Amino acid sequence: MTDKLDKVPGGPSAAAAPVSKATTVAPETIKAIPVRHYGRWISGVVVIALLVALVYAFSQGNIQWQAVQDKLFDDTVLAGAGRTLMISVLAMVLGVILGVVLAVMRLSRNPVTSWVAWLYIWFFRGTPVYVQLLLWFNLALIFPVLNIPFIYKDEMTDVMTPFMCALLGLALNEAAYMAEIVRAGIQSVDEGQTEASHALGMTQAKTMRRVVLPQALRVIIPPTGNEFINMLKTSSLVYAVTYNELLRSTSQIGSTSYAVMEMLFVASIWYIVMTSVFSVGQYYLERRYARGSLRSLPLTPFQRIKVNLASFSNRPSGGVSA
Repeated sequence: MTDKLDKVPGGPSAAAAPVSKATTVAPETIKAIPVRHYGRWISGVVVIALLVALVYAFSQGNIQWQAVQDKLFDDTVLAGAGRTLMISVLAMVLGVILGVVLAVMRLSRNPVTSWVAWLYIWFFRGTPVYVQLLLWFNLALIFPVLNIPFIYKDEMTDVMTPFMCALLGLALNEAAYMAEIVRAGIQSVDEGQTEASHALGMTQAKTMRRVVLPQALRVIIPPTGNEFINMLKTSSLVYAVTYNELLRSTSQIGSTSYAVMEMLFVASIWYIVMTSVFSVGQYYLERRYARGSLRSLPLTPFQRIKVNLASFSNRPSGGVSA
């Protein structure tokens, strides 16, 4: 009969030997030395130097900055900014409504409606907005009188006011782009959703309204917000149809006061302010509609600042322990 094997490494003497507490050595503190990126410092210095040179050049230029400050909140400028905002919102609303209709027509199984929607999108995406505005503005050269039998009859020059030309030119052009955005959103919804709704007895129209479109909003909202911000800037083109929006209002002041560049700076400041405000709104709107697709929502800018400040205050003064 064999003896039991000793499975303790080092034999029984090693197993029985007590471990002295004096031999336990505390781990040394690791001093982490960050890698030096000299290229970042050099590029940063170069960029700052260029910015300083640009600011210095503008400060030495023949620019009356006091005129910019005085005219920034002028009543005429504020009224022009209000009209810019109004025409942008109205054109965007009409563009979104018509774009949804065109997208549904484009995806329809009816070849006539699908072909008409494709033709509309092809034409308005293929011609510049400036040209479309001029077409509406000069429509009286082709049709001197607008005559809708038994409904309405008037001179085309009275119908196509600067406001109407601006609204139609911007809205109809935007509808072509919104149609493609909405179509992409609708096609992003799984076909099983449509099949399930049809199995429950829903009609095609009810399925689109109650099932498909609400799910497609997650894809539609981000580019729609971007289109509206772009609309705020594109609205400056209605200067060509004599609509008195922001650019035209500032240009009129500049032509009478001989402060042309200064008033262009005023218009630029207001455009930047409006686009910045709506960019913040677009960010939070996209974040809201992303709740169904992300496990955790990205931090807002204020939350990021709070986290960075907290991590900076809690950073240990010494090195990193092993």
